[in-house]
Amino acid sequence: MNAMLILAVACALAAVGAVAFALRERVRAATAVARMEALEAQGELLRAQLTQSATSVAQEILRQNEEAQRNREQLAQARLEAQLKPVADTLQKFQEQVAQVEKQRAEDSGGLKAQIQQLLQASTATQEEARKLSAALRRGAGVQGRWGEQTLRNVLEAAGLSARYDFEEQASTDTEEGRRRPDVTVRLPGGGVFVIDAKCSLNAFLELQEALDDQARDAAGLRHVASVKGHINGLSAKAYWDQFDASPDFVAMFVPLDSALAAALDRAPELMNEAMDRRVVIVTPTTLFALCKAVAYGWRVEEQAANAQKIAELGKELYKRIAVMGEHAGSVGKALSAAVERYNRFVGSLETQVLTQARRFEDLKVDHQGKEIAELPHVELGVRPLSKLTDEPAPNVRLAAGGKGD
Repeated sequence: MNAMLILAVACALAAVGAVAFALRERVRAATAVARMEALEAQGELLRAQLTQSATSVAQEILRQNEEAQRNREQLAQARLEAQLKPVADTLQKFQEQVAQVEKQRAEDSGGLKAQIQQLLQASTATQEEARKLSAALRRGAGVQGRWGEQTLRNVLEAAGLSARYDFEEQASTDTEEGRRRPDVTVRLPGGGVFVIDAKCSLNAFLELQEALDDQARDAAGLRHVASVKGHINGLSAKAYWDQFDASPDFVAMFVPLDSALAAALDRAPELMNEAMDRRVVIVTPTTLFALCKAVAYGWRVEEQAANAQKIAELGKELYKRIAVMGEHAGSVGKALSAAVERYNRFVGSLETQVLTQARRFEDLKVDHQGKEIAELPHVELGVRPLSKLTDEPAPNVRLAAGGKGD
């Protein structure tokens, strides 16, 4: 029975120990769980703190990176602007120059338009005047003749020739064939003359200018050539060069329009040679101007030669008169030298013969009322001779008063 009690007590004790152990283990487990929960809470807090710190650090790093990137971009921008500033200045200047050029071009364009407008107006006025001239020239041969004579007169005066002195208009001459009256006779140096005729007809040329088709133009051109050839033959037959003494063996046929002669030469290139074979020289305002310029130059050379002769004669006369004046000047010099010599002799005689006696009154204390006898100087300056007027040696004459000199 005791064994049972002991066993029961032992079992009870074992049970109590087991319950205590279980309680202790449960408490330990609860403590461990609580600790685990605390650790988990701390871990969560730590993770939150770490996450917040990492976020802050990342944000700070990102901010710093962004700021550094922004600084680098600003620095790069500043460097780029510094490098591109000369280019920008050049582009600015280029833009200003382009604007100025554009402004100048606009002004020039406006001025050019105005000039073109004026040119068009002048061209229109010229065409109108040309039509009036063409209509006036068609009224008759008299109108054409007067116009040709006036044009011829203008060319002669422009070349430097003077009417009534260097050329004469409508001068009549009597010949075996009757009275001849050339339009102009030009006087040449040395007494010669040559004749200019201004009666070339321009009717066919005017028709040529107004022709509307090739056939009408060709027909008018042939008539113009025939008219010019007919006038050449007529002038050659008059033989003006035989009617004047010392005249070159040709007559000048004046065509008042260069274009009229060009139109004839286009259809008859041999026209000039044929005219010269007949002693007719075809001239236009251009060629006649050059010819008359040569005549004016000849007159000027002849006038200079005549003036040179007159100058030589005047020089001879002037030399004679200068020689006479030199002789007079020499006579005056000789007279002056003689007067000086006589003056010096007079002064010497006065000092030795008279003044010495007069000064004795001063020794005798004679009252001379403060007046003293002045000394008379000798004249020692020489008269300059005219040595250039004579080959003889110049005399050494002296003339002057009151001192020494050359």
